[in-house]
Amino acid sequence: MQASISSTMDGHAGLAGWRWLFVINAIITVIWAFAGFFMIPDLPNNPNPRAFWFEKIHGDISLSRLARNGRAEPKRVTWTGAKRTFSSWVIYFIAILYAASVLGTYGYVYFPLFLKSLLNPDGSRRWNTSAVNAIPIGGSAINVVFVWIWALLSDFLRTRWTLIVVQATIGIVPCVIMSIWTSHPDEVALSAAYASYFISFICLGTAPLIFAWLSDLIPQDPEARSLVVGVSVAGYYAISAWSQVLVWPAKQAPYYRYGWQSASALLVLVIVMTCALRFIDVRYLLLKRDAFREELDGQDVGRKDSVSGASQDQIGRAGPSDSDRKTIQSHTVNEV
Repeated sequence: MQASISSTMDGHAGLAGWRWLFVINAIITVIWAFAGFFMIPDLPNNPNPRAFWFEKIHGDISLSRLARNGRAEPKRVTWTGAKRTFSSWVIYFIAILYAASVLGTYGYVYFPLFLKSLLNPDGSRRWNTSAVNAIPIGGSAINVVFVWIWALLSDFLRTRWTLIVVQATIGIVPCVIMSIWTSHPDEVALSAAYASYFISFICLGTAPLIFAWLSDLIPQDPEARSLVVGVSVAGYYAISAWSQVLVWPAKQAPYYRYGWQSASALLVLVIVMTCALRFIDVRYLLLKRDAFREELDGQDVGRKDSVSGASQDQIGRAGPSDSDRKTIQSHTVNEV
């Protein structure tokens, strides 16, 4: 779309193609921002009243799935929950892990600058503006496919941490190749640089797995999960706003002095932190999850036994009452 707009709209109404990109992007942004008031359903137990399409049965299905998978119901963040979350190590650990995983795979962003820098033997540019915008679309297609692959594998294999490590390991490969290419471009084939950029798109599915893993780690504390996700994303943007200008300066493109090396170091950090979190999970957090699940199941069984005349099928579909869930949550949400 970007390539099409810049080539076909160039000069239309006296505006350059790149200016039309901003105009059209602004229009799309405003439309979808307005649609968000009606399309975002909010929480299943406190739905958005303007989401006319979201019916009560949708919320009931969501809540039954939470109970079936041992998850506490979502709730508003309170001061008590915020204090509990920020006094825990989890929020800082996940925020660092998330930032490192995203920044460590950031090299793909500069693929267009790499293409723009390439010259023919006569000194002319190898790729015109449309091609520079269009070629990375292939990488984006790879990204879309592999985000689905990583997500499906995660659920099929029932593991998050393993696939995070695999992606980080894959991400190190282009970092090493490009580190050598940037310092010795005559000794490494240009095709290896092309391949490295496209390989970089394979390992962009770490963020969804990290947040899915977070839900697995602390299912009993929805307040903490909300805050951890918010802090992680905000922290990443706060860091990338200034760090990428220093690590990936445009004047060095495409021969970055420290970019690929720093990305390699960050991905090694991701592997180490992921393995460490897996150890902590199995050694300590798993016990708290099991205790929460046992209380949830026990409360559910006790409530079912007290219901006279209920059919076996009705009992199987039933879940803990609102008061039961709140009691369980208050007793099992501890500092982790």
